[in-house]
Amino acid sequence: MKTKHPKGLPYLFFTEMWERFGYYLILGIFVLYMIDSEKGGLAFDDKNADDIFGTFIALTYLTPFLGGFLADRLLGYIKAIYIGGFLMGLGYLGIGFFKELPLFYASLALIIIGNGFFKPSISTLLGNLYNEEPYKANKDAGYNIFYMGINIGAFVCNIIAAFMRNKYGWGPAFMTAGVGMFVGLLVFSIGRQHILQANVLKPAQEGDTKISDVLVKVFLPAVIFGLIGWFIPNNIFGSDSTDAFIFACIPVIYFYVMLYVKANAEDKKPIGALLAIFAVSLMFWAVFKQNGTALTRWANYYTERTVPKAIEKPLEAIYLVDKKDYLDKEVSVYDDQYQVKKDENGKALKEQGKDIYFRNVSEAERAKLEANPSQTVNLYNTELFQSINPGWVILLTPVVVAFFMMLRKKGKEPSTPSKIVLGLFISALSCLVMVGAVYAGQNGLVKVSALWLIAAYGVITVGELCLSPMGLSLVSKLSPPRLTALMMGGFFLSTSIGNKLSGVLASFWYDYDNKANFFIVNFGLLLLATLLGLSILKRLNKIMKEKGVN
Repeated sequence: MKTKHPKGLPYLFFTEMWERFGYYLILGIFVLYMIDSEKGGLAFDDKNADDIFGTFIALTYLTPFLGGFLADRLLGYIKAIYIGGFLMGLGYLGIGFFKELPLFYASLALIIIGNGFFKPSISTLLGNLYNEEPYKANKDAGYNIFYMGINIGAFVCNIIAAFMRNKYGWGPAFMTAGVGMFVGLLVFSIGRQHILQANVLKPAQEGDTKISDVLVKVFLPAVIFGLIGWFIPNNIFGSDSTDAFIFACIPVIYFYVMLYVKANAEDKKPIGALLAIFAVSLMFWAVFKQNGTALTRWANYYTERTVPKAIEKPLEAIYLVDKKDYLDKEVSVYDDQYQVKKDENGKALKEQGKDIYFRNVSEAERAKLEANPSQTVNLYNTELFQSINPGWVILLTPVVVAFFMMLRKKGKEPSTPSKIVLGLFISALSCLVMVGAVYAGQNGLVKVSALWLIAAYGVITVGELCLSPMGLSLVSKLSPPRLTALMMGGFFLSTSIGNKLSGVLASFWYDYDNKANFFIVNFGLLLLATLLGLSILKRLNKIMKEKGVN
């Protein structure tokens, strides 16, 4: 660490770890909170919850476009991190404090704006630290390590969320995310002296876009286009929020295309290469981000979640089990797709019956429950399944880094674009694992083992490790220096569109009677992205070679 990596890395690692702790904590319980009609949640219908979830995560990755630009030209990265972190911390606390919908949405807006400042700035600072000669060769490894910090935060947060939710309720669980964000800012302040040298504002060059141009020609049109999308009669893409988002993206995408068109001869090729990578990456995010919607729904209703006897007591002692019994009581009414039925006023219908979890347990399990219906059944909290992916990242990152280091020593390490295309293909295979899960559970008639989800997350994690940290690294390597944070914003824009599409794709869940077809469509999308990536790979590698990077 002392010789291969800069001193600022550990501080950025832990700052990002705590920031992602907060962000993924709320993502882990966000949909569950919105659809909950029995324990103090918002009782939204499932499609509406998916739509809000997709819009929220899309907007959190859309704002880095503007935040990155302001950090590049005006604020500097350190100031942008403080502004962004503070706003996000307030937003997390607000979700926990307020149940009134206007304040709930205002809190989400603070998180969205804060992320816009924070996310591209910390990624750019990391890249700048590795621009110094002793560390240049280890930039990919540095981003992999940084990425592991993200996932340690994402792994731990769901355990804490389950504890806080089981013991104190939804509000305190959300507020914990705010505490984590402010701890992150404290870590950043402690390590500031080791990061200062990377906070370099790039001088503007002739022909560069001005801030006023971005505000007038991009931001304002995006707002106007978004409003048009929201208010046009009927829906083009399924909901008002989706229409508004897609419309708002048009001026932003146009801006990046014009950035490429107007670039000088030296910058044109790398900017073009990055835009091509952004285009194929968004399909990955469209499938990957369904972990908070479709896969959480699969964990909640279709997965056997009984805690083994051997660990019941320890988990019970730290409030990490969801307790249920088989007695009749007042419960919400669900349709055959596990959606809560509502009356004409939007209130959940109630009836006397069993908890919905027991609808599709096996015959053997049902016989045991009927013999002793008052016995408590301890289940894993649903949000704990969201820790599987970051858990895999923590386990597999050293393996993937070591594997590529070994290939580098042999002179056979694939280029960064090649790793990204490989990541897309591996991610596609994870969808086939879920197709197997659907058939194993007879399309939802009986619950399946949690091992199916663990396996699917394992496969897509390998793909993710080839793609996500490499994307950040590639932006840092190829961007013209004065445009790095802006191009980071472009990478997050592609993530944003992918995130929004994930909500759109997830909302089709209920349209598939055979759930295997839902996952087959996801497989097809990722396979198409792989083929597109392969078609431009040779050109991308040539540009990398011309720039003297791998």
